[in-house]
Amino acid sequence: MAKITYVAHDGASTTVDVADGVSLMEGALQNGISGIDGDCGGNAACATCHVYVAEGWGDRTGSISELEEAMLDLADGRQANSRLACQIKASADLDGLVLNMPETQH
Repeated sequence: MAKITYVAHDGASTTVDVADGVSLMEGALQNGISGIDGDCGGNAACATCHVYVAEGWGDRTGSISELEEAMLDLADGRQANSRLACQIKASADLDGLVLNMPETQH
């Protein structure tokens, strides 16, 4: 189980528990986090779960696949720390992770 904090562009934050093995997108949907839509159901095909991973956490979130890279290229506001939350699985190593959402996701 990991405590994940989702921070909206306006600064509002919500911290929730996400079970090991559950994607951070699914964890957001299960907990009603605004700004994470997951329109493609977690298939890395829409970028509606685009997040910015807090500094220092990138190595713990796993590598970016070619498919995720292609979707991120289409996402508004892409940054070096951009990821799709559907491609990151919760684990004890991610306990305390903070994810910020781009301005375009409300």
